[in-house]
Amino acid sequence: MKEHSKATKRNLYKKREAYESNLIRNGLHLEATRSVSDEKIVFVKVHAPWEVLCTYAEVMHIKLPLQPNDLRKHNSAFNWFTKLFKVSEEIITPEQEFFTAPFEKDRIEDFYIQDKETFFTPATRSRIVHFILSRVEYAVKENVKKFGVNKLLDSGIYKAAFPLHDCNFNMKSQDSRCPSERYLLYKEWAHPFSFFKFQPLDLVRKYYGEKIGIYFAWLGFYTRMLILAAAVGLCCFIYGIKSKETCTWSKEVCDPNIGGSIIMCPQCDRACTYWHLNITCESSKELCIFDSFGTLLFAVFMAVWVTLFLEFWKRRQAELEYEWDTVEFLEQEEQPLPEYEAKCTHVVVNPITQQEEHVPYTTFGKCLRITFCTSAVFFWILLIIASVVGIIVYRLSVFLVFSATLPRTVNGTSVQAIEKYLTPQTATTITASIISFIIIMLLNMLYERVAIIITDFELPRTKSEYENSLTTKMFLFQFVNYYSSCFYIAFFKGKIVGYPGDPVYWFGKYRNEECDPGGCLLELTTQLTIIMGGKAIWNNIQEILVPWVKNLISRCRSSGKQTVLPRWEADYLLQPVGKLGLFYEYLEMVIQFGFVTLFVASFPLAPLLALVNNLLEIRVDAWKITTQWRRMVPEKAQDIGAWQPIMQGVAILAVVTNAMIIAFTSDMIPRLVYYWSLSVPPYGNHSSNTMEGYINSTLSVFRISDFKSESKPSAPTLFQNLTICRYRDFRDGTGHEHQYEHSMYYWHVVAAKLSFLIVMEHIVYFVKFIISYAIPDVSDETKSKIKREKYLTQKLLHERHLRVVKKHLGGLADRILKGRDNYVIHKED
Repeated sequence: MKEHSKATKRNLYKKREAYESNLIRNGLHLEATRSVSDEKIVFVKVHAPWEVLCTYAEVMHIKLPLQPNDLRKHNSAFNWFTKLFKVSEEIITPEQEFFTAPFEKDRIEDFYIQDKETFFTPATRSRIVHFILSRVEYAVKENVKKFGVNKLLDSGIYKAAFPLHDCNFNMKSQDSRCPSERYLLYKEWAHPFSFFKFQPLDLVRKYYGEKIGIYFAWLGFYTRMLILAAAVGLCCFIYGIKSKETCTWSKEVCDPNIGGSIIMCPQCDRACTYWHLNITCESSKELCIFDSFGTLLFAVFMAVWVTLFLEFWKRRQAELEYEWDTVEFLEQEEQPLPEYEAKCTHVVVNPITQQEEHVPYTTFGKCLRITFCTSAVFFWILLIIASVVGIIVYRLSVFLVFSATLPRTVNGTSVQAIEKYLTPQTATTITASIISFIIIMLLNMLYERVAIIITDFELPRTKSEYENSLTTKMFLFQFVNYYSSCFYIAFFKGKIVGYPGDPVYWFGKYRNEECDPGGCLLELTTQLTIIMGGKAIWNNIQEILVPWVKNLISRCRSSGKQTVLPRWEADYLLQPVGKLGLFYEYLEMVIQFGFVTLFVASFPLAPLLALVNNLLEIRVDAWKITTQWRRMVPEKAQDIGAWQPIMQGVAILAVVTNAMIIAFTSDMIPRLVYYWSLSVPPYGNHSSNTMEGYINSTLSVFRISDFKSESKPSAPTLFQNLTICRYRDFRDGTGHEHQYEHSMYYWHVVAAKLSFLIVMEHIVYFVKFIISYAIPDVSDETKSKIKREKYLTQKLLHERHLRVVKKHLGGLADRILKGRDNYVIHKED
């Protein structure tokens, strides 16, 4: 599509004319049509005839049908159940399966050609045409060839280039030759009322290509696997609610005679004052829900679940590779990027073929590019970490404000309900989490552009290499951006705080944050809920509203002169997909996958939230690409690319993070140590194993007279006669020989935490290894299909050569082929 303008320079017209002339020389048919709504706009329709399709199908090594697949299909025992959720075969006819081979014009008789119009699917036609458009020259300057429609689009010579949809999404085509696949996809896949149906993946692949199909196949598989994780997580949550009623240590915190009589030391200098422990009554009750024995079991279950998910997805991916003919795609079909080819000015010798090849840079130049790109990535990651430090400083600063304004005592008759829930720690956590979420969203917009600029400079050879490189960079950015605040709360906050008489300071100014007496687990849960839930809501609103509003504005502008627009003009009014396609959809889901696995020990409802979001996400993405976006150029893809090893790395890291959350963030290990050591002096003298007195055992004693003058609080009238206060730690009390040093009980707890961490990691990793070894990446059935196809393909092509030999040699060929009259004629000059 091009736009005429008086201000356009003459050389732009020359480039356009040269480009279109070269397209015609390459065999394409062009037809120009003026817009019905804007006379300045001209659409150039491109058509590839049969000869051009055959020529470039051979150049691109496209695999095409040889003969129908004659392998038997094994019916599943659950077919009766899955039929309830499948789209009726009368509505969407199942695709016929074929044995395929890379196309060769010399062997065209061997391929299964019933109709030349349907032999090349619309997706294949679009791929071939886009391949030509990306490589045709439009100018030669200083012996450097300039080519490709992408360059012309970037310079504004053309406004857009896209394949056409086959019909309106909400109306079936009246043309009997049109399959109306877009209409079927909208009705049976993208429509909200079809949310319970299985995805018609074969039709998605046929219409949009394998790359889009593999994304929705992965997303659907991930969502189905989340059903089990969500069910177990919900049971764990319900167990936590039930155990809340019998939570002894929470009752002690809320008891006016226990928690109400314990005076806690200030958690900041001067501005803070003393406070009663039972101010944290409500938060301790909520903590009982998430910090229970069920959490430990759920963390172990999720470690096994993520391994099963990844292993079963490999098997499913292998099936799709066979069914969609992408088993050997990377080796046979993928071509270099036009941007890469345009800069191939250096000549090198290929060590394998010993032939000269052109590359865009020398070995030294490649090392320089890699060094620069790596340094740039680390620089921007450090900037993200700097923003996290800024949030920490905010937390330290605002805690002083909340401590001075919010109540620190609880009087059941005089304090309002909101004051029971809104403690300084809670207020700081909520505001910091909201600000952190806003900063994350803002940084995302910046780092997306930075990652693209760095990857463009790196100049990868193929589209897969480009996307894998960009994927790695973007995930590193997003990993630090999204998870850094959670890592801080889980593993750093409240771990190095000293004690009231000798606190630890940040930058020599800000006193390090402390956790609630119940620990930081509830704060981590709050952070995860806000970031994960806010991200899901924001992304879905953005994905629905932004393209819909833009398309509405475009339709309003063009509907004044013409109510019925031709297909090419209606598609032009839709939103462009962008160069990266569904890259950001993958990124969104993998970030969610990290939340579901890395910190699930603190939030067992994370899989349930992810399941609900994904059920909506599938239909939103389907609705978006079917109704709001221009049709994407179909692309081949063998797998989900770099996202697979990224998820494997996240799964390995998740075992460590969850074990550390249980060991160091939750209060489970100290409670177990206390429970088992009650009958052993000096830690307890109870004859029965109960949790009575646990809260008192976790609080050390500090003498108020030992406060330093610069940190001593101004005690209100209520605390004028106070001589001691309590703080969360295991230290020897006043009057002890080693006053304020860690007690022996502290080292027992540390030993128990480290022992738990080592044992849990080794057990879970061993189970993961056994599962990975027991489940092969490719099923035996798929292996048999691949071998069968290769055998039949070779046999078919071999028989073709035999027919040619027989045709030329006549009866002599029969005798030779039957093993008779075998001889060799030796000729000497």
